[in-house]
Amino acid sequence: MKVFNTMSGKKEDFVPLRSKNVGMYVCGPTVYDFGHLGHGRSAVSFDVIRRFLIYSGYKVRFVMNFTDIDDKMINRAAMMKISVAELAERLIPEYKRDYQALGIMPPDVEPRATDHISEMISIIAGLEQKGFTYVLKDGVYYDVRKFAEYGKLSKQKIDELKSGARVVLNEDKRNPQDFVLWKFAKEDEPQWDSPWGKGRPGWHIECSAMSSKYLGSSFDIHGGGADLIFPHHECEIAQSEAFSGGPFVKYWLHNGFIQVNNEKMSKSLGNFFTLRDIFKSYDPQVVRFMFLQTHYRSPIEFSDLVLKQSKNALMRLHDFMRRLSDYIPSEKASVKDHQVGDLVSLSERAFCEAMSDDFETPAALAVMFDFVKEVNRMIDNNILSADAKENIINYLNRIDVVLGLLKPTKSESLDAEILRLIEMRNVARMNKDWTKADQFRAILLEKGIMLEDGPNGTTWKRI
Repeated sequence: MKVFNTMSGKKEDFVPLRSKNVGMYVCGPTVYDFGHLGHGRSAVSFDVIRRFLIYSGYKVRFVMNFTDIDDKMINRAAMMKISVAELAERLIPEYKRDYQALGIMPPDVEPRATDHISEMISIIAGLEQKGFTYVLKDGVYYDVRKFAEYGKLSKQKIDELKSGARVVLNEDKRNPQDFVLWKFAKEDEPQWDSPWGKGRPGWHIECSAMSSKYLGSSFDIHGGGADLIFPHHECEIAQSEAFSGGPFVKYWLHNGFIQVNNEKMSKSLGNFFTLRDIFKSYDPQVVRFMFLQTHYRSPIEFSDLVLKQSKNALMRLHDFMRRLSDYIPSEKASVKDHQVGDLVSLSERAFCEAMSDDFETPAALAVMFDFVKEVNRMIDNNILSADAKENIINYLNRIDVVLGLLKPTKSESLDAEILRLIEMRNVARMNKDWTKADQFRAILLEKGIMLEDGPNGTTWKRI
């Protein structure tokens, strides 16, 4: 298996630190607003990576956090005239619902930053003892020039680094890129006791504390969006490695942006889409399919057209699965289990090769569609045996543990009215009332449902 490591800038053989046990940490959302497509893209990307590692025989301990104390949260809570804790309690369940709708496996550990203040204080105290910190009137800061390798992830030199998101400009700092570890208390803000006075943690220290608590001071995979490479992950490395004295993360994986008209999706540009808004028009599984059509490191150019194309492609898969399920094997079927076994083996090998090459989901989907096309041909010719059908279903279920696409969600199933029309047409055919049966077929066709009558009965598909 090869993975692209942002640290080295190239694909590397995946060799976990602890044999078949993989520690994996993914930066979760800051819960100041509803989840957007960027959150969904990152969550789905690392969900599929986690699933394929499990499929490949690894035991994965997966940690994804919620940042529930932050400047943005404080500002939003003040606007809403509620506490920061109340804002978190409102929004965290919404994220969990959105992620569940996208078919994302729940994390093994789902820590909140505010539950780990003591761990953050311990790390800051350790950094202080080692001479990596200094105190200003507004907080405790990390001196980046004390860490010789600062900039190694983003491939930049300290003097060339530009101030990024959440790097507070403060003329009193020793270096422009020094970042705050502990912010001293301000009126009407959440605060905790510390050796330096009441205050709250900086953003970067939160993930260092939570990841090390649940995965140890050194672990295998750290993931997140490409926008987190600098400053967030760069700062995590600096403080974590300075504190522990050893390497922090072996493989850094980052997913690409969602783009609209070739610009990164963002609130400031007004091209911002929440997951809950998209789910009003499209089944969440369609959104998952859309994400997987593009390699996780590449940008996705988002549009309604892309969603419609994803919907149509997903429907073809669901129609096939229903057709396969309804297929009644002929006793004279010529394609036996051992023959279809060769097809399954070739397909699964190609699927694994695609996913083992830095999780190439577009290639993996192409493998699955090629397999579906071949099986559809066998169904058309009524040549599948019962054993062969079972072998095919078992294979598709195995790879769908990774992809999470083949089982339609409730909202993708036919509504009651269409089911009623299909049943009424079946009754008309049983009564040999061909005129009425044709009328029902025409009505269903207008609703986008095509019926196909064959030796195994009537099947349907969307058009």
